[in-house]
Amino acid sequence: MTATPHARDPETTAAGGSAPSQPPVIAVVGPTGSGKSDLGVELALALDGEVINADALQFYRGMDIGTAKISPAERRGVPHHLLDTMEVTEEASVADFQADCRGVIGDIHGRGKRAILVGGSGLYVRAALDVLEFPGTDPALRKRLEDECEANGLGPLRARLEQVDPVSAVRLGDARRVIRALEVHGLTGRPFSSFMPGREYFQPAVQIGLSVDRELLRERLATRVHRMVDAGLLAEVERLDAVGLRHGKTASRALGYSQFLKVLDGDADVAAAAEETIVATRQFARRQLTWFRADPRITWLDWQDPELVAKAARLA
Repeated sequence: MTATPHARDPETTAAGGSAPSQPPVIAVVGPTGSGKSDLGVELALALDGEVINADALQFYRGMDIGTAKISPAERRGVPHHLLDTMEVTEEASVADFQADCRGVIGDIHGRGKRAILVGGSGLYVRAALDVLEFPGTDPALRKRLEDECEANGLGPLRARLEQVDPVSAVRLGDARRVIRALEVHGLTGRPFSSFMPGREYFQPAVQIGLSVDRELLRERLATRVHRMVDAGLLAEVERLDAVGLRHGKTASRALGYSQFLKVLDGDADVAAAAEETIVATRQFARRQLTWFRADPRITWLDWQDPELVAKAARLA
């Protein structure tokens, strides 16, 4: 599908009339640890805006230390939406987020404020900003595929996916995504890859990416993990384990939480869990950069530029 920077015209109604024009949605994106949350607050203060969370793991109540969730004090009075909306046992849904986020954007703009989307979960950002169709689900079909994977391993499922959707077979690695791709094909008869759109905005948007010095980011991420440990990450994981963390399909795989569950199980010590978290976080940051760098619509600004806020506000 050919990429395009143009947005669907939100002013034209189904009846052919017009609605009042809306300002573009502002999206602050980039790798974890690059300062997105701080910039989002600064932009909201400068532009009379409100922040919408687009970090899938910050939906979860109680997952505060390990997700570096912005604290009430750090929000500086700026309203933040779609934080702390789910229990750790619930599974995050991109389709649900799309509907919720667009509703919040409409509410913010309807009150004459600026909507500022902040997060590093690439697919969630695209779901909010782009024309993006989500196929439905079939719990019974998914359960059969999960049972098959447990009984026979991932190999046969991957081989099946290579036959019906070779594009997804190359791109998807873990069992959950392979199963989802086969579920979609079984449900719709279409390859899962056919649901990925061109780059077409659902409504006007401005994306601001934080460009980082990769070596400095590596050091910063290591320091941040150690600070999380000092701040009580293990105790947070223990509290959440008591309310079902390890049974949550999304939350249990979160960086830091999956590693520190091993400490609770006696399979690792704190130092080993911290080091594993640092390695995984750095890998995740690289994947985020790869994802966002592929979008030519993003304007990149230096994360350490003293004029960062002013430049971002001018773009917005």
